[in-house]
Amino acid sequence: MVDVHCHLDSQAFAQDLPGVVRRAVQRGVKLLVTVGVNLESARRSLEIAEEFPEVYVALGVHPHYAKEADGETYRHLEELTHHPKVRAIGETGLDLFRNLSSPEVQEEAFRRQISLAKERGLPMVIHCREASSEVLRILEEEGTPEAGGMIHCFSGDWTLARAFLDRGFHLSFSGVITYPGVEELREVLRKVPLDRLLSETDAPFLAPGPHRGKRNEPAFVEETVKAMASIKGENLEEMERVIEDNASALFGF
Repeated sequence: MVDVHCHLDSQAFAQDLPGVVRRAVQRGVKLLVTVGVNLESARRSLEIAEEFPEVYVALGVHPHYAKEADGETYRHLEELTHHPKVRAIGETGLDLFRNLSSPEVQEEAFRRQISLAKERGLPMVIHCREASSEVLRILEEEGTPEAGGMIHCFSGDWTLARAFLDRGFHLSFSGVITYPGVEELREVLRKVPLDRLLSETDAPFLAPGPHRGKRNEPAFVEETVKAMASIKGENLEEMERVIEDNASALFGF
């Protein structure tokens, strides 16, 4: 199995990170992508990836931290992208739900990271919350990087899913698909082509149903993949293979 989006640098894992990674591997998780959300987080994520062979990195400036970034931030991030374990830019995008950075500052950060992804030939990891039309507009204006990317923790409707799929993106689903009251999201998952599916935990957040309310961790991606297989009417082993193939193709594993 593969967890394409987690935050291993989180303080939630500070006391038992080796155990967190070990449990994931023991449950059959072959690859993990830990996400750096600002410069400090990116550097710590690379330290973690150097310690654990199963761990790779996406690095960028999360919309929440866009207000803290300047030209030097992006210069240092560009330097870090040359590390062999860096496989994507992000998570970047827009969050107009919390608005911890102004929409204008978020948009500037998003455009700079699209440019960086193009320059480095890397896929993007996109965060899109209450901002679908704005994200699509910027992608239309800037153009999708040739390496493509994924929409992290996809939770939109089929119209939005089609818009991202038409632009070449993969859709990554989290433990949210195990929650009650999200039948529309499960219906979207049923329609997404197998070759565009990815699985994630967003750990330490969004623990799947059996662990809801607890700290999430990469080992729990197993619950999400089982749910994906059931929703799609696929054999579990086949779903695991499909997701691994998709992740390998996108991130160059």
